[in-house]
Amino acid sequence: MIYSCASDIGKVRKNNEDYCKGEIIDTDFGSIGIFALADGMGGHKKGEVASKLAVENIICFLKENLLQSSNIKIDYVDDIIKQAYNDVNSIIYEKSINDSECEGMGTTLTTAILYKENLYVANVGDSRCYLLSKNKFSRLTIDHSVVEELVRANVITEEEAKKHPRRNHITRAMGTDEIVIVDIFKHKIDRGDRILLASDGLTGFVEDSIIKEIITEDEPIIELTQELINIANDIAGKDNISVILIEDK
Repeated sequence: MIYSCASDIGKVRKNNEDYCKGEIIDTDFGSIGIFALADGMGGHKKGEVASKLAVENIICFLKENLLQSSNIKIDYVDDIIKQAYNDVNSIIYEKSINDSECEGMGTTLTTAILYKENLYVANVGDSRCYLLSKNKFSRLTIDHSVVEELVRANVITEEEAKKHPRRNHITRAMGTDEIVIVDIFKHKIDRGDRILLASDGLTGFVEDSIIKEIITEDEPIIELTQELINIANDIAGKDNISVILIEDK
């Protein structure tokens, strides 16, 4: 398992409210990868606070609770993910109500866990996870956004969604309410598959077909992550851009 993680401020924003991180932990039972990406909101740089709190704390919680006494509690992943998201949501929510400078902050949070042939993905908000397997490129997550609801109701098209005036309005976020509902997806993966986590600074401006074309290239994944950021900046650069690209080897 190898991965590359990168984040860029873009061409317009004054600060980067995205945050992403990955860790691969070797155990007696095989390696487990834990990856998380968040796109903060709240203004006055407090989106940065929310996204970093989300990513750092979700990875910490998962490491502590998935790995105990040299065992990987893979049979309880769903429950552990739900506990992790609730724990992290409480941390961000309490910070937002106890610190006046952080009032109203929140963040998306998309997490991927890889263990052997198992991929677990969790998300809140509109940061996405994709799977490239046997040349098939699939989006695994469902955006929690106004435009996603309109697309799924056949009111607007995917192309119209990218230009819709409410394209940045999400319907679910970490830290904005006391309770959070997290979506969890499970998939089997094969050697050579690639998993992409991305903020809407990429997916909101770059077509899926172009993203697929890039991550299918036979190049080191560190170069592919930079290529994704470059294409997002070339096309728009109107938002922060973050990507994590993982390859199961």
